[in-house]
Amino acid sequence: MGRPLRSDRFVASFGGTTSGKIAVTAYRPSGGSLVNSTSAYIISQRGSRLFKIHLEDSSEAVYQLRAVAPASLGNTSNQFCVQVILNDSTVAYVDKFYNNTVHYVTAAGAAGSVTYTLGVEGTDEGQAGSGVGSVDVR
Repeated sequence: MGRPLRSDRFVASFGGTTSGKIAVTAYRPSGGSLVNSTSAYIISQRGSRLFKIHLEDSSEAVYQLRAVAPASLGNTSNQFCVQVILNDSTVAYVDKFYNNTVHYVTAAGAAGSVTYTLGVEGTDEGQAGSGVGSVDVR
């Protein structure tokens, strides 16, 4: 798996504060329908692309991170996506997390790597050319 992400980027199971933690954009359970999330978040890392996430129905399960738009999540296995907004307001999806950077893929298929902040859209504006992205938080 390599080096895991710092645990302060996640929420402790049931009862931890969700403020400032990595949000799940959408997820699709195996054999289920797409859920565009408003309250799901990552709890812990289980592999380079496997994470335990807290779902909308307050259950928890291990899901695979996919760098695709929500509508493209497959329902053959538990999958989820995390959106990152690049400094030029381009929407991309995280392919892999590192402690200070993310690898991403845009809807057009362009891939790259940027340092990221945990915040809301707008906090990354005015940083053109600096290679910064913003990952939504709960």
